[in-house]
Amino acid sequence: MERYLGIDVGGNHVKTGIVDNIGEIQDFKSYETAELRKNGQFVENLLDRMVYRLINHKDVKRIGIGLPGTITKDRSAMIEITAIPELNGVKLLKAFEDRFPDMDIFLENDANAAALGELHFAKKKAPDTYGFITLGTGIGSAAVIDRKVFTGGDGNGLELGHIPSRNNKTLEENIGKKGILNLIETRLREYSGHTKVSREEPASATKTVIAANEGDEFARQVFFEVGEVLGEGLVAFIRIMDIKTIIIGGGLSAAYEFIEPGIKKQLEYFLTPYYLKDLDLRLASLGNDAGLLGAASLCFD
Repeated sequence: MERYLGIDVGGNHVKTGIVDNIGEIQDFKSYETAELRKNGQFVENLLDRMVYRLINHKDVKRIGIGLPGTITKDRSAMIEITAIPELNGVKLLKAFEDRFPDMDIFLENDANAAALGELHFAKKKAPDTYGFITLGTGIGSAAVIDRKVFTGGDGNGLELGHIPSRNNKTLEENIGKKGILNLIETRLREYSGHTKVSREEPASATKTVIAANEGDEFARQVFFEVGEVLGEGLVAFIRIMDIKTIIIGGGLSAAYEFIEPGIKKQLEYFLTPYYLKDLDLRLASLGNDAGLLGAASLCFD
C-alpha cells in the first residue's frame, strides 16, 4: 500500500503524518509554528525535521503540503502567507526538491487541499462536484469540479471569505472568529432577557455553542444570524459556480445545527427551484485531520 507524507502548515501548528491511500494516519507529529520560525529559518527548520522524520519511512516517495494563503499558479512558490509573512515569495517547491531530489512534491492552498481530502477520504462519499467551506479563525473555501480543484484564472480563485458582506465588511470579518466574538458582544448589549452567556467575561464562541446546546435562546439567535450571513455568501457561491452540494467544516461546525436554519432561510429566499431541488448541505467528516489528510491527498494521481 502506497504511503505519503502530508504536511499541513498553519499559523499555530504544522501537522505532519504518514498517510496511506485509505486515509490511515501513522507517525503523526505536530510542531509549533513559532518554534519553526525561530531565527527566520522556517523553511530550513521544517526541512530538517522532515528529513529526520523520513529516515524510518524510506518507502515514501511523495510529499503533499497545504499552505494558508496564496501561491503561484504553477504551485511552486508562496505569494502571500499572512500567518507566516517571511514565506512570501519563497520558492518552497525548489527548496523541497533540493532536499528530496527523488521525491514528487505538491503544494496547494490549505482549503483546496482539505476539499480534496473530503473527496478521497470522507466517510460519506462525496460527489465529483461540490463546494467546501471551513468556518474557523477565518473563512476558507474551495470547489471541486469533476474531481479537480477549481483554482480560478491565476491560481487563487474562490476566496469566499473576502467577498463583501454586511456592515461594509467582508464575510470573514463578519463571521470569522473575531467577527463572531464581536457579534456576541454586540447582541449581548442589546439583549435584555436571561441568558447563560456571561455578560461579565469576554465573549467566547465555545461557551456560546455550549449555551446553544443547552437551549439558550440568545445563543441560538446569534448562530441563526451567523447562518444568515453565511447563507448570503453561499447564494453568491452557488449562483456563480453552479454547484449544488456544499460541505461545511472547521471548528465552528460544532454549532452547525444552530447555523443551518439561518443558511437555509437565505438559500430558500434567493435561490430558484433549479438549485433548491438538488441542494445538499452536509458537514465535513474529517474533523481535525482535514488539513493533514488533504495535504496527503495532493499526492494522488
